[in-house]
Amino acid sequence: MKRTLLLYAFLLGLLAGCASPTAPPIPTPYPPEYLPTIIAMTAEGALVAATETANASIPTESPVASLEPTFTAPPALTATPLPTSTSTAIPEHKRAAIQILAPGPMSKVVSPIQLKMDVISGDSSTVQIDLYGEDGRLMSRELKRVIPNPTGSYQLIKIPFEILGAGELGRVTVSTTDKAGRIVALNSVHVLMISSGSNEITPAGNPFEAVGVFSPRLSEPAFGGVLTVRGDVWPFNLQPIIFELLGPDGQSISLRIVTVNGIQPQLFETEIPYKVSGPTLARLSIRQEDDRISGPFYVYSQEILLNP
Repeated sequence: MKRTLLLYAFLLGLLAGCASPTAPPIPTPYPPEYLPTIIAMTAEGALVAATETANASIPTESPVASLEPTFTAPPALTATPLPTSTSTAIPEHKRAAIQILAPGPMSKVVSPIQLKMDVISGDSSTVQIDLYGEDGRLMSRELKRVIPNPTGSYQLIKIPFEILGAGELGRVTVSTTDKAGRIVALNSVHVLMISSGSNEITPAGNPFEAVGVFSPRLSEPAFGGVLTVRGDVWPFNLQPIIFELLGPDGQSISLRIVTVNGIQPQLFETEIPYKVSGPTLARLSIRQEDDRISGPFYVYSQEILLNP
């Protein structure tokens, strides 16, 4: 009986082992009071790992400081006055003895040119009108008697011309003389002569003299064999200014050449030596040559008594 019971117990144990497979051991849980410490350690570890990852992604070179741009003011510009076609007088300059009212500078003109001018004639009461081609040839000349008038005399002159090509640069020059044949005043304008088409007239140039003489004054005599001339000029181009003393016979007594500094109004001062045996009524001529067509472009003059 005892043997039977032992055998029965053995079989039950064997059946129980076959029915329940072996399972891994269940981990022993942490005590509840230790959980806050475990969570804090886990968070600290995660933070350390994240910090190391971020540091690894930063370049190892030292950062370069970014400088703020420094503003430097540009140098001040000096305005340079330029000649214009507006009717603005240079201080102390008088009204031009020869005003070319039309055509204005570089007008396009067909034949005949309609020349309008206001002229104060010289002692000869004669006005000379010349038209020159671009090669310097004289294309037309007219002498016109004008009644002397200190306030000027309006004139309308027609100047016919013929050109071979479609267009050609020309210069209209108007001049007056004294009884000795010396030029008293001369003024010019460039035009573009065209063989066909219609006139395109530009406004007139400056109505005042381009030269103003401060010294010597009108009727002021000169002594000592040296004439000092002071004044200002508004050059038409970069050609030099020519100062010349002309005797009663029209012959040159002395001459000086002064270069210009650009084409803006500028002061001048020069000394012209002369030699006369007695009081001589001369004419001081100040002129500038044309830079495109040979010949004078402008002449200003005044009489002066030269003494030894």
